[in-house]
Amino acid sequence: MGIISLEKADQLLWLGRYTERVFTTLSSFFKYYDKMLDVDEEAYKKFCDSINIPSQMYQDREDFISTYVYSELDPNSIYSNMLRAYDNGVVLRDEISSTTLSYLQMSLNCMEKGAQSGAILYDLQPVIDDLYAFWGCLDDNVEDEECRNLIKCGKYLERLDLYMRMDYPYRLIEKEYNKFANRLNKIGVAYSLAEADRLCRIISLGEDWKNHYQEALNALWNMF
Repeated sequence: MGIISLEKADQLLWLGRYTERVFTTLSSFFKYYDKMLDVDEEAYKKFCDSINIPSQMYQDREDFISTYVYSELDPNSIYSNMLRAYDNGVVLRDEISSTTLSYLQMSLNCMEKGAQSGAILYDLQPVIDDLYAFWGCLDDNVEDEECRNLIKCGKYLERLDLYMRMDYPYRLIEKEYNKFANRLNKIGVAYSLAEADRLCRIISLGEDWKNHYQEALNALWNMF
């Protein structure tokens, strides 16, 4: 592909971020959905707090489910992020191939059909499956290594960010950090070495990383 422009590199990075944001938040939503139905109908407030969304913007459980999952008007919604992922994919069609893009289209179509139905778990599980297929197809169809590295760097950056926010076990946070660091060392785009070192030092503290939670997030946000 040759030298990647800063604009193209940013688009590749954000394609990975938006796609992963949909995958991880939807997977987490499924867990909270069960809690809202069976245990605590206000469990969505904890979910919102964990990813820094004002829970008061949703009137109740039903409003949260319909708005957060399906609304194009809510910039935080899963659908809004799916739409951003698809829009980035369209711009990058030549880099990722039409076949790879088709899985983002299928995910988007699935969400739009699901909005007309009431079977949340049944309708949305295929989105997870299509995103798995998207990543597999990307590995098969994207020949340019730097292009793949940028997309996957964005993927693991977003996953690490969300795992830290959602209080995932340290072993999973460490695992995703290692994936992120591996891709970070392979991209041909400038990033802050100071912030990368700061994040590395915090993650290396083990379970004690939580004492530096906000600092770790700041390092991640300020890296690019």
